[in-house]
Amino acid sequence: MRPEVVPFFDEETFTASFVVIDPDTKHCAIVDSVLDFDYAAGRIDFHSADEIIDYVRKNELTVDWILETHVHAIICKQRPTCNGHWAA
Repeated sequence: MRPEVVPFFDEETFTASFVVIDPDTKHCAIVDSVLDFDYAAGRIDFHSADEIIDYVRKNELTVDWILETHVHAIICKQRPTCNGHWAA
């Protein structure tokens, strides 16, 4: 099995997120999902997570894991948003 890795890059936070897919089963992992945070304005947004969620739904993938590779506020805080869509 050769996994398919789909990158998502958030320009504002300069952070990469990934969906890693087993093409045979259509099961996947979301790696380092991002919370869009405007520090100066004190606002958050979910457009980066929404892009990943839309991709997963469009491609009819099953999310088995939501993984964080390192501690980072914009990454850790996004996990509940993705978890709200899947029981990973």
